Amino acid sequence: IVVLSGVLVLLRGSNRLGLLVISDNPGSKLQNRTETFWNHLEFQLLHFFSSVLLWASLLWVSAFVEELDDSFIETKHPDELWIIKFYTPWCTFCKQLDPVWHQIGSELRSVGSPVRVGESDATINTALAKEFRVRSYPAILMLKNDVKYNYAGQRTKDGILDFTDRISGPLVRSLGSRQLFQHAMRRHDVMFVYVGASSELKGNYTSAAEELIVHTYFFSASRDVLPKGVALTSLPAVVVFKDGTSFSYNAEHDGDLKSWILRERFPTFLQIDSYTLYAMGESGKLVLLALVEGRHLSDESLRYKDLVEKVASNHKEAYSRSFYFGFMEGSSYIDGLIMGELTVPSLIVVNLSNDGYFLPPGPVKTERHLLDFLNGVLDGSVESLGGNGFMQRVKRFVYETKITLTPLFREAPELGCLLLSIPLIIGAIFCYLCLKNRPNLTQDQDGTTPQEPSPPRRNKPTHKKQE
Repeated sequence: IVVLSGVLVLLRGSNRLGLLVISDNPGSKLQNRTETFWNHLEFQLLHFFSSVLLWASLLWVSAFVEELDDSFIETKHPDELWIIKFYTPWCTFCKQLDPVWHQIGSELRSVGSPVRVGESDATINTALAKEFRVRSYPAILMLKNDVKYNYAGQRTKDGILDFTDRISGPLVRSLGSRQLFQHAMRRHDVMFVYVGASSELKGNYTSAAEELIVHTYFFSASRDVLPKGVALTSLPAVVVFKDGTSFSYNAEHDGDLKSWILRERFPTFLQIDSYTLYAMGESGKLVLLALVEGRHLSDESLRYKDLVEKVASNHKEAYSRSFYFGFMEGSSYIDGLIMGELTVPSLIVVNLSNDGYFLPPGPVKTERHLLDFLNGVLDGSVESLGGNGFMQRVKRFVYETKITLTPLFREAPELGCLLLSIPLIIGAIFCYLCLKNRPNLTQDQDGTTPQEPSPPRRNKPTHKKQE
């Protein structure tokens, strides 16, 4: 573009010199027309070259993402690392993820990562999608040593890159110095660390890491690289570092190690989105949420948020085994859960294991009021709403149908009426055919008219006893 622009300037300058010789009048019509021509030509050429550069850059970025077909399983090497996105042409979320996916491919290639980035159209490569049991779109998974790891986090560049780094690296990462340990603590909000030599606990820790590596990192370290304030009564031990403190796993008190890691893998108080809330449901804990505005928080929102954080911090020992604590911006996701509209700001306890929820029976003005609410949830004195019973499922089906059809009727009422009438017409035709093919009880099978029925014969009395 620079060279061609220079040539264009030289040609334009040569033309101006020629015009000075041809015309003595600088403002002549010939000179004005020629200037207009050169301006238009320069604009068109620069626009063309810019478009070529843009397309070339897109092709360059797209070269880092490989399109996969049904032959992928047979052609790939077992030692290859892959992160794959399954998409469909009609999926809106897939289209929104597409530029992010190409950025991921470019960044992984630029840092020399061994992870290869691929994508596959599930409507064309059905065998490949069936092999990996793809059910929803966009589906993101990673392959390592022929083991599949599903990604269930936010569809963001940072979230997917963190997942890629977690899976592609060692299952348990060794921290051999205090510098490495401090660097890891600055980078991660929650850290699980095994301390000690080989033992049965280490085997259980490794087994848990194989399954839960999709959620969090796992580390190991010797006792001398731990921070000075960490006191361990015995070794080996599994220690979790979060919220500026640390505590060890106790098999008698905490139960199964994997379940304990699932419960403790979140900070005590955090901002919660829909993906995080769904992941929290896997632990079986309840979630206390302060629903606040998205940007400019009102005084009431700030009060609710501070109240939840204070309870999470001051009463951690009493409630951490039963509750997660956090805040969520907006109420759209919760509105779908409760099948209604919840005012913002407000407080709610969510039970993701059965789609249930609890609302405060009265105003929550103080910390004592919030503690009474939590105690009522635990002892059953606060009514549980929602759930996944039969009637709730029917209600949810009606609600989701209404939510789906309302925008359609608002934007295209003719199309909405047409789509709604199709199942009604099919049902009416089906009923008509069933009634038409129903056997005629007023005629015999040979077509003769029915005769008047004869009076029933009276049975002769008998002396035998009958039951």
